Amino acid sequence: MGDIEPIFLSQRGTAPVQPTTPAPAPLKVTFDRRELDRILDLYGRMVAQGEWRDYAIDFQRDKAVFAIFRRAMDVPLYRIEKDPRLARRQGMYAVVSQTGLILKRGHELPRVLAVLEKPLRTI
Repeated sequence: MGDIEPIFLSQRGTAPVQPTTPAPAPLKVTFDRRELDRILDLYGRMVAQGEWRDYAIDFQRDKAVFAIFRRAMDVPLYRIEKDPRLARRQGMYAVVSQTGLILKRGHELPRVLAVLEKPLRTI
């Protein structure tokens, strides 16, 4: 049993088949540190104002999603999405409303997040 290599035969039994290596796991799209800092800064301010209460982050194969909830409900109030496939077209960042309407799409995250900023009120 020393230097013998295993030979795998095909279904016909004539040609040897090399064992295949498993395919690498698919990469996931994520928010980098600067993007997450911007999103969490906005989230923290809105929580302090009492507007938002919860969030969820989902890293998928084709996009990353930061979902914002007002209460414990099934549908998020807003979704901040990063889809690198759209980077050269409309822009990879988007803010999507509860109904699926795209409120803002663009190439720069701060400009896209501006749609969620509340204007300052006088007291």
